[in-house]
This record gives sequence, structure tokens and C-alpha cells, in this order.
Amino acid sequence: MDVNTFQRVARGINKLVAPLLTAPVVGGALSKSMTEITYTGRRSGKTFSLPVSYQRRGADEVIVGVAMPDKKNWWRNFQPGPSPIGIRLDGVDRTGSAVAKTGEKGTAVFITLDPAS
Repeated sequence: MDVNTFQRVARGINKLVAPLLTAPVVGGALSKSMTEITYTGRRSGKTFSLPVSYQRRGADEVIVGVAMPDKKNWWRNFQPGPSPIGIRLDGVDRTGSAVAKTGEKGTAVFITLDPAS
């Protein structure tokens, strides 16, 4: 599958998954490992939102793994970083700063949350 086809398929799946994250029954189960991030494109200046899988690391850090990073572009907005990001956690919209890192274990976006107000 070429990159353009992959990106079209991924956009379609994202459009289906995003509403499920806030659905009454399914949303609660999904939100334990999936959420929606919001960021501004570094070149376009447009605001984007997309569903992602995440892991919490302590009270103020979230890690978003990037599967198949060579076929995706969104995570590059956080290189070299840090760059602003929004993330919904436990039903609350939070802000933070994100940095994308690539290493032996793969590619991930590390989010440091701003203090909760």
C-alpha cells in the first residue's frame, strides 16, 4: 500500500473512531487507552484533531506511540519541539507541550501536561 492510499484509509478510520471516544457506553472503555489530540500544523497553521493510543506515565506525562511513522506525518509537527498540544484525558481537555523522539524502540510523542487549573 502506498503512502497516499494509507493516509486516505487512516483518515477514514479516524473519522469513524473519533466519535466513538465520547459515545456513552463505548467511550468509557476506549478512553482508557485512546484519546484525541489537537495541534496546529507547523507549516499550514491549521488546527488538526486525531484519535491516538496513549499511555500515562505519572501524573503529568503522556506517551503517544507512532506506529508506522514512515507513513504518517502528524508527529513531525513535534520535532524538534517542544510544541503546544491539546489532549482529552478523563473527559477533560488538557494542554501541554510535546516532543517527538525516534530511537531503537520506535517513534513516540512525549507530552508534558501543563498544570491542571
